[in-house]
Amino acid sequence: MLLLASTSPRRAELLRQIGVDFRPLAVAVDESVLSGESPEAHVRRLALAKAREGAQLARTGDVALGADTVLSLDGNIIGKPADFSAYAETMRRLSARTHEVFSAVALADAGGRAAVELCVTRVRFSALDEASIAAYWASGEPVDKAGGYAIQGRAALFIERIEGSYSGVMGLPLYETGRLLRTFQLLPHGIAP
Repeated sequence: MLLLASTSPRRAELLRQIGVDFRPLAVAVDESVLSGESPEAHVRRLALAKAREGAQLARTGDVALGADTVLSLDGNIIGKPADFSAYAETMRRLSARTHEVFSAVALADAGGRAAVELCVTRVRFSALDEASIAAYWASGEPVDKAGGYAIQGRAALFIERIEGSYSGVMGLPLYETGRLLRTFQLLPHGIAP
């Protein structure tokens, strides 16, 4: 059985999209950024920590999936906005620019086997005016989202283009997830399960 070491409805939705049976599992992992830690290293470390935490709660034969996603602009990690002020400043910085979304997925089992994959996607935002920034915040959607936006929601109106994985920006890169699931023999080879 696959254990999803996350309570994210987006990650659950993405696993259901590819026909994978799973059981959600809440895990507690400190998501603080370490001093000097790159966005790539950060998401890899957290995805693996979440998978290993889930594996500690696993039964024999279970495999835990952990994932993490962060935005990066000019090499700096952009976290979840604490309040409107932080959110608005982030949106102003993202306006008319391209940023990167780093998304890692990891699998781990109770026997100590673990693997992690990384996906990097470039996202180009259109120019945002103050009214759009305020209206998006008022929708409630940016709260508790990495970088303060949800690509699958109203923020899609801000995005001129992406280069990479749409599902990775949502929080679970499906191509990389499928590769790991096949490696752990949880998904048959081929296009569909």
